[in-house]
Amino acid sequence: MRRSLSVSELGPGEFAARLDELIAVYAAAMRPPAELLPGRKSIMAGHAVNPGFRAIAVIDDGSGEPVGFGYGFRGVPGQWWHNTVRNALTASHGTAVASGWMDDSFEVAELHVAPAHQGQGTGANVLFRLTSERLERTALLSTRDADSPARRLYRGTGFVDLLTQFEFFPGGEPPYAVMGAELPLRTRPARPRSHRPLSPRPSR
Repeated sequence: MRRSLSVSELGPGEFAARLDELIAVYAAAMRPPAELLPGRKSIMAGHAVNPGFRAIAVIDDGSGEPVGFGYGFRGVPGQWWHNTVRNALTASHGTAVASGWMDDSFEVAELHVAPAHQGQGTGANVLFRLTSERLERTALLSTRDADSPARRLYRGTGFVDLLTQFEFFPGGEPPYAVMGAELPLRTRPARPRSHRPLSPRPSR
């Protein structure tokens, strides 16, 4: 019998209070080395104070525990990910492209679903709730540079590759893809386009 789930928005305070539960979802989905989890928790706690922070959680109504979550915030100069990606985009594609994508952007920082609930549309639901009615022109994220279900979800909702084979930590983790989309996202996944041209994001 399928368990009943509910979706709710978490304010910064509630997000911080439920960090241990959210980290458990992250650990189940990503299976990182256990010694990295305290650092990840610290990073997530710091993100909660960023401008425009929004968090969405999917809660198992029976246990009251989250089975999926996502969060993001407005990207601004001075944030580590924002600065790193802007510098790489500028070096690879020029200032106009970097500014077009990043000057008015919402960063999807984390989106994870527990394995038992994957493949059921939970991640897509969180993504749409997270980015709905945002005032920013674009959404940006990074994901493993592989043909994964997450990558296919992002492509199907309008995200295109901005950087591929990108190493945030050279010599460490597998390479990432940095992806960007115009907001609002497509409400229905489309068939992925593997070779869309990269261009500055047009202003509205």
